[in-house]
Amino acid sequence: MTGGRGRAGALEQTSKSIDSSAHMITTARVPADKPVRIAFSLNDSPDDASSENFPLAFPELDQQLQPLPPCHDSKESMQVYKQHCKIAEEYHEVKKEIALLEERKKELIARLEQVEKESMDAAQLAKEYAELTEENRTLKLAQTQCVEQLEKLRIQYQKRQGSS
Repeated sequence: MTGGRGRAGALEQTSKSIDSSAHMITTARVPADKPVRIAFSLNDSPDDASSENFPLAFPELDQQLQPLPPCHDSKESMQVYKQHCKIAEEYHEVKKEIALLEERKKELIARLEQVEKESMDAAQLAKEYAELTEENRTLKLAQTQCVEQLEKLRIQYQKRQGSS
């Protein structure tokens, strides 16, 4: 049994020495005396066979958020891949909806600014109308006073003409 522990220790040490871009997968179906390591890199080249089967399904998604190709022999890996693809699709839909809502927001802000400008214009016009109405009333009053004064002057002039 000590030999088994020695191998487990060596496996543990081997998995620690693998850099962070590769992952080790072990399977329980292989006899214990035959260690099996399956490693893959997160930086697979595009000509890799697994990349051909699973191209970047979401090119607009950041590289670190892309679903990694699954291990075909593992149901769990396939499920995780499908779930990640579903989440990536939902993420894409949410981003599209956010973009549409931001565009709608810009349209509404522009419309609000236009309505506010028109409202200010209407308020300005109402103010001008009130000022002009008051000026008109004042001018009519002045006209009436001038007409009355002119009439008085005519009467005085006629009286002078009649007395001379």
